[in-house]
Amino acid sequence: MTFQRNNLPEPIAYFENHGLVLKGSGKWRTTSCSFHGGSDSMRINPRSGGWVCMNCLVKGGDVLPYEMQSTGAEFVDACKTLGAWVNDGRPQVQHKPSLLTPRQALSVLAFESTITAVAAGNMGKGVVLSEVDLARLLISARRINQIAEAFQ
Repeated sequence: MTFQRNNLPEPIAYFENHGLVLKGSGKWRTTSCSFHGGSDSMRINPRSGGWVCMNCLVKGGDVLPYEMQSTGAEFVDACKTLGAWVNDGRPQVQHKPSLLTPRQALSVLAFESTITAVAAGNMGKGVVLSEVDLARLLISARRINQIAEAFQ
């Protein structure tokens, strides 16, 4: 199975099917932003499908990131929804299942790395870590290693 960009839907039809009313006739069309509710802050390129909200600054290069952003779907699921995930005849590689989506794993890594950075900064200033702080730092290290192993 592979991603086929050519199978993505035509941008104008895609956005209109999602309830957006595209105004104007130039290179960029104006519409409402469904992410923050702005009435005319989103610009859409009808040729490429690229889009950007001038207010909340969400953006993407075509309809695929819009689908992911608006539905919360991961890449493969969004590709399947849009008809851009096709069977290429190659056998699928089986990956061990993860308890976290990649997006969730990044969120955990960000949190745990912040704890690690704060502890390192404190230690750099000569602060001796308490037993509780040291235990939490070890938990952070364990979680980071578990996520690294899960996604190898």
